Amino acid sequence: MTQTQASLPTREDQRATFLARAGHADTVLIALPADASTRRYFRLEGAGLLLMDSPPHSEPIGPFVHIARQLQELGLSAPALLEVDEAAGLALIEDFGHDTYTRLLAAGYSQAGLYHLAVDTLVALHRATPPADLAAYDGDRLAGEYALFIDWYVPLLIGKEAAQSLRDEFLALFADACRDVAQRREALVLRDFHVDNLMLLQGREGVAACGLLDFQDALVGAAAYDLMSLLEDARRDVPEALREKLLSLYLLQRPALDALRFLEDYRRLAAQRHAKVLGIFVRLAGRDGKHGYLAHLPRTLGLFVRALQAQAFAPLRQWLDRHVPGWRDELPATTLATLRETPYRLVQGLPHGHV
Repeated sequence: MTQTQASLPTREDQRATFLARAGHADTVLIALPADASTRRYFRLEGAGLLLMDSPPHSEPIGPFVHIARQLQELGLSAPALLEVDEAAGLALIEDFGHDTYTRLLAAGYSQAGLYHLAVDTLVALHRATPPADLAAYDGDRLAGEYALFIDWYVPLLIGKEAAQSLRDEFLALFADACRDVAQRREALVLRDFHVDNLMLLQGREGVAACGLLDFQDALVGAAAYDLMSLLEDARRDVPEALREKLLSLYLLQRPALDALRFLEDYRRLAAQRHAKVLGIFVRLAGRDGKHGYLAHLPRTLGLFVRALQAQAFAPLRQWLDRHVPGWRDELPATTLATLRETPYRLVQGLPHGHV
């Protein structure tokens, strides 16, 4: 290590300086469990605050700050921002506590009540005019995500070289199916709207009782996306009867919508998201060593297979049947064992992609 390198402040030093400037030099930090990103969160003991550490080189904090303020202006509950240093990628934000939807559902809390509140929150969000200063969830961005299926998941079935040779055809067929929905500019799309990122906030009324997290990647696109993300959860089974009831609840509150078009958008985006998530879960396990996501592959595959039953995906479905044998079947135990034990990037020689 050179003298210059040794004199550079560590990330821990940067956090300490930021906290001292905010008046919390002596507050004890409690690290929270990490997720699929490089962001980290620390609870400030006894302060009702979280320290958000979002490395500027990989996940700039600016988008989180920008979207949080927009959500708050709509009367929705994004965490309050108490102190922000965008250049350092650090922020002191409101601590919503422990009551994530995931934790409450595991404890037996009313499933219908929580999901009803989440749907009402989306209705409130979607009634607002989407911001003009955000990028669109367009065809290129959709394609960059469903490409993860051919780049990371399909090589497990037919090998890297065969998958690479099929890539252009796969992308073209998927693009044809998503061409119409890629034109939508209807709503602010939070893009990760599911039970892990929703919280129940005590003492707040109406949709303000639904705390929103992990929205920094928001774009402007189809209103159906976030509802689909909630109801077709890769991490949790949602009973079909409840899913249908919540779809109806949403549409009843938005009578001006073209319901048939909305449901068609929902189906096409479901296929897009599940393709993306299958690739991401494999990448997280094989490239990043986060093997817990492999447990969700069977559920996600089932959702993907179901989504591809839509008429719009008939050409892609038939193409997969011809070129990717076993794409409908769960991965063999031997393949999963390889993912858990051997760095996939070395086995497959695939690039480090990023969503």
